Amino acid sequence: MWKTFKSDIDVVFDQDPAARSRLEVVLTYAGVHAIWAHRIAHWLWKKKMYFLGRLLSQISRFFTGIEIHPGAVIGQRLFIDHGMGVVIGETCEIKDNVTIYQGVTLGGTGKEKGKRHPTIEDNVLIATGAKILGSMTIGSHSRIGAGSVVLKEVPPNSTVVGIPGKVVVQDGVKVEKNDLDHHLLPDPVSDKFKELEKEIAELKSELAQYKDKKNEGTDE
Repeated sequence: MWKTFKSDIDVVFDQDPAARSRLEVVLTYAGVHAIWAHRIAHWLWKKKMYFLGRLLSQISRFFTGIEIHPGAVIGQRLFIDHGMGVVIGETCEIKDNVTIYQGVTLGGTGKEKGKRHPTIEDNVLIATGAKILGSMTIGSHSRIGAGSVVLKEVPPNSTVVGIPGKVVVQDGVKVEKNDLDHHLLPDPVSDKFKELEKEIAELKSELAQYKDKKNEGTDE
């Protein structure tokens, strides 16, 4: 356990250039606190001490703003950066060397039983505000763009953006003309307004043609 706790500290120095000392990480990094609390809560959960595990997870949520269900399985070197609003569901599985930013949800899609939360493979990065919903696998070395909503399986070595999330890069090759710029993610509301504007312009053009033909007929 102590080796695991040390690994949780070491990954902060690998991922966050703002980290200055181990004491600072131990005392001030909410992501580290949440992970440590979860490791204890998960141990209680496996011992069938469900109430104590759940209670500890809620106390951790109160102090850190990060909600991790005690049933979730978390591997080594998880880094939660600026983790306010992160939610990790009961049947979620997170492998090794995963990075999660604030506002990420690893959740379910309804009241289904059994495995209902995602599995995150090794070396995955999940950017700010991304939502991964349902029982699926996010392949290793993949990146999920900020604000994306992922509802389907993601193959390894992929970059996903948009609502719903789509693979735009796989194995280093662009699948679509899109970039992982957080400010350029697809906006479905804006796209719908553009479609409506185009339809209105076409209707106006047809109406003008109809009026011209009607006027020509009246003149004759």
